[in-house]
Amino acid sequence: MSILNKFDLTGKVALVTGCKRGIGKALAEALAEAGADIIGVSASLELENSKVADSIKSLGRNFYPYQCNFSDRSSLYAFINKVKADHPVIDILFNNAGNILRTPAAEHSDEFWDEVIEINQNAQFILTREIGKEMLSRGTGKIVFTASLLTFQGGINVPGYAASKGAIGSLTKAFANEWASKGVNVNAIAPGYIATDNTEALRDDPERSASILSRIPAARWGQPEDFKGPAVFLASGASDYVHGTILTVDGGWMGR
Repeated sequence: MSILNKFDLTGKVALVTGCKRGIGKALAEALAEAGADIIGVSASLELENSKVADSIKSLGRNFYPYQCNFSDRSSLYAFINKVKADHPVIDILFNNAGNILRTPAAEHSDEFWDEVIEINQNAQFILTREIGKEMLSRGTGKIVFTASLLTFQGGINVPGYAASKGAIGSLTKAFANEWASKGVNVNAIAPGYIATDNTEALRDDPERSASILSRIPAARWGQPEDFKGPAVFLASGASDYVHGTILTVDGGWMGR
């Protein structure tokens, strides 16, 4: 088999959370470009005529939209039950949905902490467990988390986010340790500083933005499209012997 054929996702079904915009939209588009049909979900995804739906359909792939408030446990379980009933086989899961709330640690409220941990950590564990157990029964599947540079670092003014992304790194390894021998690959992509809604406050701060940019060897902020290649690699047969890895897509930040 040609190595290029191993990147082909034709006939696969991929579930992408947080797919409405930014990195999540780029992930969904990349998987569709490689041949997969897409189940897309986010809290505010339009069920008709969304931009991501139009993009996926223009590639000749099917797009199945869902809404779910990942901060609400009952909403999460309702979504899981619905999507599993609608799609008995989900080959690929991208845990990309997330939230960030910025305030100094001394002022970081219980409400901020609880919301971020529920969305970024608890919901992702539950979704992985519930979708992953079906993959285990079939002996095949690909699961990818969206980690962060704060999986490795503490950040500033985002203690809840840092804690949740640190947990994602450990969850990636914990799931991989148990599931690698059973045909299910679990890995993560750790974005660097990417030009999305989550980093708008940083980019709007001239001093902070200049400080960040000065440390990035690639000398630019990342773009959502920078995740397309890594996404297809980790979702495809090309990564069959890759388990428990956190792939940094950061313009060289972690090597600086």
